[in-house]
Amino acid sequence: MAELLFETYGVPSVAFGVDAAFSYKYNQQHGVCDKDGLAICPGFTTTHVIPFIDGEPAYNGCSRTNIGGFHVTDYLKQLLSLKYPHHMARFTWEKIEDLKMEHCYIAPDYASEARLFQKGTKQAEDKTRCWQLPWVPPPVEEPPSEEEVARKAALRERQGQRLREMALMKKSSKINELENQLRDMKFLLEQLEQVDEDQITSFLRDTEYASKQDIESLLVKKTELLRKAKGEPKVEQAELEDKSDSSTNEKYPLLEIPDDELTPEQLKEKKKQVFLKSTAQGRLQAKQKRREEELERERKNKADEEKRLENPELYLEETRAKHKELCEKVEQRKRHKTNGNHSNGNNMSGGVGRGERSNPAQREKMRLLTTAAFDRGKGEDTFGSRDEDWQLYQLISKDNNDDDEGAEDDEVELARISSRLQEIDPTFISKPDVGPSQPASELPKLRPLTKDDFQVMLGVERFRCPEILFLPNLVGIDQAGLDEMAGVSIKRLPSKDEDLEARLTNSILLTGGSSLYPGISERLESGIRMIRPNGAPIKVVRALDPVLDAWRGASTYAAALQFPQQTFSRADYYEKGEDWLRRYQFNYTL
Repeated sequence: MAELLFETYGVPSVAFGVDAAFSYKYNQQHGVCDKDGLAICPGFTTTHVIPFIDGEPAYNGCSRTNIGGFHVTDYLKQLLSLKYPHHMARFTWEKIEDLKMEHCYIAPDYASEARLFQKGTKQAEDKTRCWQLPWVPPPVEEPPSEEEVARKAALRERQGQRLREMALMKKSSKINELENQLRDMKFLLEQLEQVDEDQITSFLRDTEYASKQDIESLLVKKTELLRKAKGEPKVEQAELEDKSDSSTNEKYPLLEIPDDELTPEQLKEKKKQVFLKSTAQGRLQAKQKRREEELERERKNKADEEKRLENPELYLEETRAKHKELCEKVEQRKRHKTNGNHSNGNNMSGGVGRGERSNPAQREKMRLLTTAAFDRGKGEDTFGSRDEDWQLYQLISKDNNDDDEGAEDDEVELARISSRLQEIDPTFISKPDVGPSQPASELPKLRPLTKDDFQVMLGVERFRCPEILFLPNLVGIDQAGLDEMAGVSIKRLPSKDEDLEARLTNSILLTGGSSLYPGISERLESGIRMIRPNGAPIKVVRALDPVLDAWRGASTYAAALQFPQQTFSRADYYEKGEDWLRRYQFNYTL
């Protein structure tokens, strides 16, 4: 500092001083403290204790701790950021400093004060402060007026009418297209009646049909589609079966002929017809099964609707309970299939779980696959040339597990009940598909933010943060507190006069910005009393203005007549160097 002032700015003379000493001297002039005493100054980054003997500072007995108001503010900022992480942008340094000076205090007994807040007593509630952040309530949606409701209803009606007209036009176009196709196929069949049997293939070469049977089967399908488009009643199942049987006999003529009466080429053709017939029958059976499931679903929906009309509330409650039961059953079966009733989460995605490996149907399937693979390695691959091979293929492809069939039925029923609840329950939310390890739980519902969500409550933080002035180890600083520092400074004095120590503790001045906390004087007095002999006089006073008294004391010192003799000039600096400045002693007599 001297080098900067003398060599850069060229000041004529300089005098240095300590803020706590200036404040003590100023308050001594006003009768706040005695000539013998202690100046305790918890500042911004450090805390100093300076003994005064006969009105002069004894720097050989002073002590310092690297804790101050900066650490209190930083500690409060950390605590609030951990408690309210969604409001961290609000916790600026300036705002935290204001909260500290406005709400923080020193607890008389830190442990007992903390227990009050831990128990949540009425006294702790009274000591809690609330900082309300800016919050604007969401706008309340007003119900639409009758004119608005009527306008929207009319708009929906026009839109519905337009959609109905478009659907009617589309239906009419489809009916015309089907009628034209049927007319063309009938005309083509009439022409085929006049063509010889051996010339049918060449006649159909330029068309999209391969044989007369294809035209007839397609004619039946188009006719059924036309009836469905026109809304006509369906053809009886027996009639359809008769037609299918007649068309089957015409399409597969070799099936009724024994193998010993056929040539090798006809035998190959017969095997092909067997495969085509089994495939067609499978499709018909699947179609019939879907039709039966649809009829059963319609029947159940009709019965449910009758039951709902009898008692809507009871029906809704029973439907919800059944939906919950089916969800749990399906989820339990999925976990069992994946992990074999062992929910340890070790099964990799896409792998076969223990439950699937322990399934008898799966074990039989693996045995058949192993047998087929073993037989293929014994020479020429003839798999598929015998009917038994196709039976083996059907056994492998078919899922004979009763549990899986039950699972499929439960999933179908669950889908039906979910669809039903969506129709009758406006509050129902369909659950997404959950994984094997994820439990079936309700979707989280976001609640609107309220005024309480924008409140910052200051409870235990009010006294916990400034407590680091007495217990610095709360923030990881292994040093002494204010009360211990006073005892250390007294012990550092060369004179061990008990009367002097009594006079020092009888005039303890608190100065500095961090001495403004309520309760700091009482807490410091009780702490020093614990380290002093019984009956020793202890008096702790606060400076008239802890923040500005240091400046007022320095200004009084600079205005004194002897001030020019207590400074050192630029000539002294260039002649004696900066080491002499460090050894320079000031006379603080004002």
